[in-house]
Amino acid sequence: MRNLKLTLSYDGTDFSGWQVQPDAVTVQGTLASAIGRITGENVLPQGSGRTDAGVHALAQVATFGTESSVPPENFLRALNDILPESVRVLEATEAPPEFHARHAARAKTYRYRIYRESICPPFLARYVWHYPYPLDEEAMARAAALVTGEHDFTSFAAVDPDRGRDEAPASSTSPAIPATNARKIFSSAWTRAGEELVYTVRGSGFLHHMVRNLAGVFILVGKGTLHVADVPRIIEARSRSAAGPTAPASGLYLVSVEY
Repeated sequence: MRNLKLTLSYDGTDFSGWQVQPDAVTVQGTLASAIGRITGENVLPQGSGRTDAGVHALAQVATFGTESSVPPENFLRALNDILPESVRVLEATEAPPEFHARHAARAKTYRYRIYRESICPPFLARYVWHYPYPLDEEAMARAAALVTGEHDFTSFAAVDPDRGRDEAPASSTSPAIPATNARKIFSSAWTRAGEELVYTVRGSGFLHHMVRNLAGVFILVGKGTLHVADVPRIIEARSRSAAGPTAPASGLYLVSVEY
């Protein structure tokens, strides 16, 4: 049995997320079907995490086991011939038997894009959150810096008992923080890129909806509905009701996974 590692990029707009679901088109299900056509095997590739419906990926990582002798470079070409144009395999390599796309991940980077001009180009609308209203971008930058470090991010996790957490719990170095919802954020910052306001966050792992919920809170800070000083209070509350609304999926990208 071989263990193959794939690096994928996809436009998540027309998918019901990564995870396979009955009667829904998902990235995992689409990829599994394509692999099955090549190998004749019934396999379910495991991703580094479960992106939500409408969320995009620049470099998602997936692994799967196969008894096929097809070389990795041939897998790459064959998969890209079969997969829809919205999903591309960027790299296919052999991985050690013990390597697992999710369990072996040490850090991930996500990016959230907000388009600030009054009119959003139609060819960009699927890939950003169009928000042309006034925002205090400097306050948003100060608020983003306050989530760095290791915290219990329950306030920023989706309340979804069926779905659970988006990713495996990260190892916690602080015994005072329960491991279940503890994550370590290495960097968190807003930057300007032309007409876009872009949030980039790198961390040990992320809870279901966590990045979109962070973006939602930062928008409230930008609007003046919340203050920068409210961010630590929201974290300490460890309650989803303490935070703000979930930002739309269209602006979110999984940028990279580190091992």
